[in-house]
Amino acid sequence: MTLLSVENVTGGYKDVQVLWGVDLQVEDGEVTALIGSNGAGKSTLLRTISGLVATKSGRIAFAERDITRLAPERIVDTGIIHVPEGRRLFAGMSVRDNLLMGAYHRQDGTAAIRNDLDFAFALFPRLQERRHQDASTLSGGEQQMCAIARGLMARPKLLMIDELSLGLAPRVVEELSATLLKINRAGVSILAVEQDVVTALELSHRTFVMDSGRIVLSGRSKELAADPFIRDAYLGAMPTVVGGVG
Repeated sequence: MTLLSVENVTGGYKDVQVLWGVDLQVEDGEVTALIGSNGAGKSTLLRTISGLVATKSGRIAFAERDITRLAPERIVDTGIIHVPEGRRLFAGMSVRDNLLMGAYHRQDGTAAIRNDLDFAFALFPRLQERRHQDASTLSGGEQQMCAIARGLMARPKLLMIDELSLGLAPRVVEELSATLLKINRAGVSILAVEQDVVTALELSHRTFVMDSGRIVLSGRSKELAADPFIRDAYLGAMPTVVGGVG
């Protein structure tokens, strides 16, 4: 079943058009990667899905509901949560309070929120150790953990993550990738913008390739890992890429 459908979407910033007839789908229960060079329009597409950038034309549907013109807060209510590039944590607030901010709109009571907080800390034990620490003083990897955990506190159906690995050591990226697979197995679909193509292909079921504001290639990640275009454009002389989780 298709959870998110982006159909012939155009958009951008004021008079600058960035997206040109973009088509993208996220299947329910899957991890979908969006890759491409810097400036290809990947972050703009996530902001457009979130309602932070207006759609000029085309249609965005989520769980068979048209969300094209919804305000960002209404899109959050449908179950789409956006973890932005740069993490955007609340400085001066503890890790625990940052996570609780992710649950600000929920109406299901404190017990359910407390259970989800325990789940987030179980996924990220280092956050539990630092739960009373100012989130802005965490390491880069810990800040990314905090941003993802804050997103989970909203109980998303779709978690969109912009640049999971940006500025992080390979070991931390491996740890985060493994945790994302746990989150996916717990029933959360994921759309990840990722600059590290090897990580993207290994993490995801499907991958979309973006160039100059357009989707130029898509398919199962295992198959794209062997595609000559992907290897020449993004993987260079690397001998082997496993690619794909299924």
